[in-house]
Amino acid sequence: MDSFLVAGLGNIGAEYAYTRHNMGFMVLDAWAKASNTVFRTGRYGSIAETTFKGRRFILLKPSTYMNLSGKAVRYWMNELDLPLSNLIVISDDLNLPFGTLRMRKNGSAGGHNGLANITELLGSQDYARIRVGIGNNFSRGGQVGFVLGELDKDELEEMPEICERVIAGIKAFATAGPDRAMNSVNTKPKKASAVDTPKDGEAPAPDTVKPHPEG
Repeated sequence: MDSFLVAGLGNIGAEYAYTRHNMGFMVLDAWAKASNTVFRTGRYGSIAETTFKGRRFILLKPSTYMNLSGKAVRYWMNELDLPLSNLIVISDDLNLPFGTLRMRKNGSAGGHNGLANITELLGSQDYARIRVGIGNNFSRGGQVGFVLGELDKDELEEMPEICERVIAGIKAFATAGPDRAMNSVNTKPKKASAVDTPKDGEAPAPDTVKPHPEG
């Protein structure tokens, strides 16, 4: 059975559970619940397993905090003896409007410290990732408070549908291949707030915070 490691990025602790930086954790929690499986404590993170159409998915929630996500991913990739082509990472993204998804087969960290650490410790950026847009509705200097702030009521109501889309995209990645999966995942959200979209010529705020939770 072909196996895939799906790493959802986030921060451990109840205080971070519903924060924007925990999109990866929220998706994997939804997947585990829908699959009637539970997470168990493992080295550098919590692990759950599920299957779909002859594929095995190992769901990983690193316990290392965002900036050191690579420690958990590298350990489990080695433990499971998987090629980079069988790794998919889920992260939040300030540069996308809330609810927008972007799947890529490889690429730069884009200012995300969790992805940067994974790339550094794996020694390659040739792994798939799904970015979940959280928007950039914060004033100058407010990035940390925004990413570590909790989702508002309307955003929470959208999370089940967002999680379903991410999960469906990962299943398609494993069964139909990355190109077909990207075509289905890389769609615009139903509605995007104007404040979430950078104005013409305006660069989104980069993710440059260094302490662990803000990664």
